Amino acid sequence: MEPLAIAEKIKERFPDEVLEIKEFRRQVSVTLRKNRIRDIAQYLHDDPDFYFDYLIDVCGVDYLGKKEKRFEVVYQLYSIKHRHAIRLKTEVSEEDPAIDSVTSIWAGANWHEREAFDLYGIRFNGHPDLRRILMPEDWEGHPLRKDYPLKGLAKEWSGFEEVLEKSKKYKQYEWQG
Repeated sequence: MEPLAIAEKIKERFPDEVLEIKEFRRQVSVTLRKNRIRDIAQYLHDDPDFYFDYLIDVCGVDYLGKKEKRFEVVYQLYSIKHRHAIRLKTEVSEEDPAIDSVTSIWAGANWHEREAFDLYGIRFNGHPDLRRILMPEDWEGHPLRKDYPLKGLAKEWSGFEEVLEKSKKYKQYEWQG
């Protein structure tokens, strides 16, 4: 099925949730309200006409100062059986950067959602283990936000000295090849 046809089917099934459909170079993006993202994802996963069994990616985007709602969550879906793809996008406000998790539909969303949480501060409601994945647990802030200081926080990360000490301790085990 062609991506535009898939987008139209989504709009037929969830008319109040579809905000915009865009096509660029045969790639279709469907912008949705965030409230029913899980229902829409379940529909696209379970319906035999679509069977989007592969979640390629979930990522965050920061549009600081460019859009009314600062953040966007982007889902790249693919059907291995039908060989078609679609992109879903949802807007998330800075005041309430939260959206429902899709980990119960695609287990692979676990790491992607944790990354968006860690780097942008977007919370995924119902996520089974929402904690940092790239930054240390005690890290302050979200480094991919547009307002994050380019040189990092004014003060050093609290675990920095500990990492330096371990580095010195284990230097003896480095390969000298």
